[in-house]
Amino acid sequence: MSTELEDLAARLRAFARARDWEQFHTPKNLAMALAGEAGELVAEFQWLTPDESASLDPAALDRVRGELGDVTAYLVRLADVLGIDLVEAARAKLDENEHRYDPALYRGSARKAPKPPPDTGR
Repeated sequence: MSTELEDLAARLRAFARARDWEQFHTPKNLAMALAGEAGELVAEFQWLTPDESASLDPAALDRVRGELGDVTAYLVRLADVLGIDLVEAARAKLDENEHRYDPALYRGSARKAPKPPPDTGR
């Protein structure tokens, strides 16, 4: 994980520990909190046109910044509790998507690639 994410994870861990909140920071609870905060982020864009969503006024941009902070905090905390390196997880997912979405086949297209076959361990 990058140093900045490691520092953030350590600060979030200390924040929870100082308040005796680690008991509540189970993967289930953190995932649910993350989903709730993602919903609050989505609500900021509800009913906006694509152009409006790309040019938020300062007050809306400030609210979005706050919601992104909440989403990031819960995501980093969840990864920390589970021992997952977020940067490595994102790199692995990008590697997978680079194989699934050949630029020659998907350039300019929003269609989904077929799911890869399950790994049978052979």
